[in-house]
Amino acid sequence: MQDKIKKTKFDFDWFMRALVVMIIDVISISVAYFAALWLRYDMHFGAIPTEYIDGYIKVMPIITAISVVVFFLMQLYHSIWAYVSIHEIARVIVSYAVLTIVNCVFIAVNFFGMPRSFYVIGTVFSMLCTIGIRFAYRFLRQFSKNLFAKRGSVKNVMIIGAGQAGRTLINEIKTSKHLTDRVCCIIDDNPSKGGRFLEGVKIVGNREDIPEAAKKYRIDKIIYAIPDSSGQTRKEILHICSKTGCEVQVVPGIYQLMNGEVSVSKLRKVDIQDLLGRDPINVNIDEIRGYIKDKVVMVTGGGGSIGSELCRQIAKSSPKTLIIFDIYENNAYDIQQELLRKYPELDLVTLIGSVRNTARLDYVLGKYHPDLVFHAAAHKHVPLMEDSPNEAVKNNVFGTYKMAMAAVKYGVKKFVLISTDKAVNPTNIMGASKRLCEMVVQMMNRKSNTEFVAVRFGNVLGSNGSVIPLFKKQIAEGGPVTVTHPDIIRYFMTIPEAVSLVLQAGYYAKGGEIFVLDMGEPMKIADMARNLIRLSGYEPDVDIKIVYTGLRPGEKLYEELLMKEEGLKKTENKMIYIGKPIEMDDEKFAEQLKRLEEAYKVEALNMKDIVAEIVPTYTPKKD
Repeated sequence: MQDKIKKTKFDFDWFMRALVVMIIDVISISVAYFAALWLRYDMHFGAIPTEYIDGYIKVMPIITAISVVVFFLMQLYHSIWAYVSIHEIARVIVSYAVLTIVNCVFIAVNFFGMPRSFYVIGTVFSMLCTIGIRFAYRFLRQFSKNLFAKRGSVKNVMIIGAGQAGRTLINEIKTSKHLTDRVCCIIDDNPSKGGRFLEGVKIVGNREDIPEAAKKYRIDKIIYAIPDSSGQTRKEILHICSKTGCEVQVVPGIYQLMNGEVSVSKLRKVDIQDLLGRDPINVNIDEIRGYIKDKVVMVTGGGGSIGSELCRQIAKSSPKTLIIFDIYENNAYDIQQELLRKYPELDLVTLIGSVRNTARLDYVLGKYHPDLVFHAAAHKHVPLMEDSPNEAVKNNVFGTYKMAMAAVKYGVKKFVLISTDKAVNPTNIMGASKRLCEMVVQMMNRKSNTEFVAVRFGNVLGSNGSVIPLFKKQIAEGGPVTVTHPDIIRYFMTIPEAVSLVLQAGYYAKGGEIFVLDMGEPMKIADMARNLIRLSGYEPDVDIKIVYTGLRPGEKLYEELLMKEEGLKKTENKMIYIGKPIEMDDEKFAEQLKRLEEAYKVEALNMKDIVAEIVPTYTPKKD
């Protein structure tokens, strides 16, 4: 009943608006035809013959009635005035093509004896009035918006990209009553577009002209509106924009243009990930969905940065049950509530527990019998683990070992370990512990029917404790921004990118592989700090200082993704490679694990040395 009332109210509102426009049309058409008659007699009212005045009075009700009917059939009373455009002009022209035929009939039959010029000039004047009326509201609205905007609230905007996304944004900015921004110029690298206009806004040059145009037009905000550009193009243009001191926003991606979702509300601030210069990563959604759909999936560390994104992407693939397992209740609660809102039909189980607790693992896996396990639970902070090596071994190595044994015991089909580039030739205990985790899953793969694999990648942007959140916090506090070394470099990937590749690697997994993700080109941390400072509207080393603090314990200048012994094998996805497993003695390794377990239980002071005996590539730095 309530829906019917709303529909009735909406129809009534439309009827009232349409009626007003009809009345204005009737008046304007009548005035237009009278102006034609007046012009016919040299704009002297007294010179117009009485019979033509009488004929005008008799013919106008017919002409206006026919016009209104034609306009209605052409849906000229269904348009939204604030958004009238070329489409409305086209419908007006078609309408008057029909009315011209009607007027030709009047001329041929000589109804009411009116002169031919009356119909010809009247039609032209009437069409101009009809178009003018429909655009007048839009122009007056725009004029009043600029006239009554609060001083200082109007921002001059530069649009980068004279394509469909740019056109859509310009139209919205111009027509929205909630936006006071003014689009002043457009930048586009296509030389054929230079000097032309898009929605009345001039295209003033290419990317090299951005700084000069920003000064000339006093630009406050730059909007990057090329959603389908390559990563390298985006990086280069946004790097130029970051030096202008303007606020910079971007259209997130091509999919939003395809879905018709390009709008001001979808814009976001430029983030450091936009400056990675890498094209979007593609995965086969059907393959991922195929091996996850209707399966019971468990994610350990499901509340963490990687774990929570795994849960988000797994939830999209319609698992039978998704189990979030985490020791930290706040993180687990946050992702639980998010998924309950987004996927109310999802069978979601959120459990608190530790992967170090064998009894807890027996209970959980014995009750739910997961088909797939993604093991993301781990200690990951390098400096903290250097000071607590026994905890790194206890949580990372034996958490993985106990989880792997439970997986075998309860028939898990596939076990995917989240590993790290720090496991390659490690110089810190965290990396060494992750290398031991890789050795655990390779050993377990040979001893069971469960397919055990590891996926190794570098740093992820925005993860808990990573440099980007730290830099943002330091910038917000006015600096300084701390970087350990001017030459330190790292491989970076966004969390969604890394997780999508982890899921794709899970599809490729046959057991025993160490998958290596192509992280693209490494970036200098110092350069990232400078770019982030500029994106925040400051000048590096002027407004915000950069301070070099020296390498932390166990930290390398650069990370490696592949050990020399492993070789490299391609997969169908060009971003995923397979490292050949290193040969090892499983019985000897099992004995070494027992020694490790005894050592951490007594808080051994020589834990790093013990680990170094098991992982030959680990070279701990001496205190």
